[in-house]
Amino acid sequence: MSAVTAVTAAESAAALAHFTASLAFETDCADVHAALAHGPNAIDFVLLDVRSPAMFARGHVPGAINLPHGKIVASKLAGYPPDTLFVTYCAGPHCNGATRGAIRLAQLDRPVKVMVGGVTGWVDEGFELATAASV
Repeated sequence: MSAVTAVTAAESAAALAHFTASLAFETDCADVHAALAHGPNAIDFVLLDVRSPAMFARGHVPGAINLPHGKIVASKLAGYPPDTLFVTYCAGPHCNGATRGAIRLAQLDRPVKVMVGGVTGWVDEGFELATAASV
């Protein structure tokens, strides 16, 4: 018996519920890239880079807004309709900033998803980053 099979897989119905629910909480770099590629009129979410301004300046997803997770407060979101979907990201799988940002948005009763992979995933997919000079 391997470590893979040592714990029995979930029943199909439970697996379906789990994996379906996970998509309500997260999206991926490829889906964000595809949405951004359709132009500004097709973008139906706000992409938040929740890292520091210095990290944002060094490289970020084009079209992202820099709002560090610790600074996500109601006053910063006042210009967005209440049903605006926010998508947070940070450095990558080794960083929990996107989750921290998502928690703050959820506490403010805002719809939110995390872009899994963050900047690391974005680059791994072969997508270009923007820099402060190119914003």
